[in-house]
Amino acid sequence: MPSTIPVAPGTPQLEDLVMNLKTNGTAGTSSVDGTIAKRAHYAPPWADVSIIGIAGSSGSGKSTLSQAIVSKLNLPWVVILSIDSFYKSLDEEASRKAFRCEYDFDAPDALDFDVLVDRLRDLKAGKRADIPVYSFEKHARMEQTTSIYSPHVLILEGIFALHDPRVLELLDMKIFCEADADTCLSRRILRDQRERGRDVEGIIKQWFSFVKPNFERYVDPQRKVADIIVPRGVENQVAMTMVTQFIQQKLLEKSTHHRAALTRLEIGALSEPLTSKVHIMNQTSQMRGMNTIIHNIDTSSEDFIFYFDRLAALLVEQALNNVFFTSKTITTPQNLPYRGLAPAGEVSAVVVLRGGAALEAGLHRVIPDCKTGRVLIQSNIRTGEPELHYQVLPKDIAEHSAVLLLDAQMSSGGSALMAVQVLIDHGVKEERIVLVTYSAGRMGLHRLTKVFPDISVVVGNLCTDAEERWVERRYFRC
Repeated sequence: MPSTIPVAPGTPQLEDLVMNLKTNGTAGTSSVDGTIAKRAHYAPPWADVSIIGIAGSSGSGKSTLSQAIVSKLNLPWVVILSIDSFYKSLDEEASRKAFRCEYDFDAPDALDFDVLVDRLRDLKAGKRADIPVYSFEKHARMEQTTSIYSPHVLILEGIFALHDPRVLELLDMKIFCEADADTCLSRRILRDQRERGRDVEGIIKQWFSFVKPNFERYVDPQRKVADIIVPRGVENQVAMTMVTQFIQQKLLEKSTHHRAALTRLEIGALSEPLTSKVHIMNQTSQMRGMNTIIHNIDTSSEDFIFYFDRLAALLVEQALNNVFFTSKTITTPQNLPYRGLAPAGEVSAVVVLRGGAALEAGLHRVIPDCKTGRVLIQSNIRTGEPELHYQVLPKDIAEHSAVLLLDAQMSSGGSALMAVQVLIDHGVKEERIVLVTYSAGRMGLHRLTKVFPDISVVVGNLCTDAEERWVERRYFRC
């Protein structure tokens, strides 16, 4: 991850519309064109993630308490992050000491707090964070990393979770877990034998040499900054209830702000014209003929798929008119120069499941070797709020010259807003995103272009703002 971290938004909800001054420049001069554009800033539900810090002695039950909180919340967007992942890489001498159980892993200097703070700030800003992987069997940081993206709640657990002042500033709740010293030692012996391949003699040697004295020096003082001190770990049901109720209240507040912000974006959808970035397919006789077949309730499944694939190919071809091109001169078979255009770089696509998959056949007809990714966004049945359930993107997507975002239909625009935000969070520049959809509602288009004015949108047909998702049902026959 880069060392420079974007500043996190000040609030978890959509900010008010702000004035954004646009300037036009010519060679050697610059001038203000007098145009004032209003842009709404979109904060996805996972921005300003709620971070819960759980500290305590080694073997005090921090991991067990964290897992119990996750189980009690019963939500798919809660992540446990162990501070053990941020141990520093050891040089040869320190590595030899570690294998002799003579290296002090229980002092704050053993942890890379700078990297930890950077990753937490990334997550607070709604960005993806690459988490190091540390092997206790090899006493080394591994080359691969683990990615965390879009959690609504992050539980940071470790003996020094409440130690660094920079980390404390990012925490929404601070918990100190305590247990009897003999219980902690017995738990540590069982864990280190089972998970870290150590012998009892080495574990006890490390306990009395480092763990016990450092607990009194560094770990126990963290009780002073804790919001809650939890004795007996998961057996303390009162503390468990307090923690889960606090988290649920925070999530409810964020959800309320998010849905209210989406509602505010509806203002002007009927009175304001669509921007020039929205390209509606020209309704030629051929287009109207194919649309007639597609909308006909009596059209067979085979004919529906055949004509929809044809329309999908036309939509992708139109979308490619909005990607970046560079001049290129070639020699023709007649040995004459021809000045043409070539794509400025690689073009990839991201499919919004499951409707966007109906456009894939058309995509591969136009770009046979196109790299593709997928996101799954579904609306919460209870609140109507869009939720990100799954995402997998090409690793080098930020380097591509254009990314086509495919969805068969877009009505309110909530899913499209979230899908575009996912791409931006993974380094894709806004002006390189082209949304391709068969039908879209005016309100959804207004919302999307109000928040992201630099993206391009290619639409086959305008539809009502509350149209059901019938295309995917007919295309996939279920």
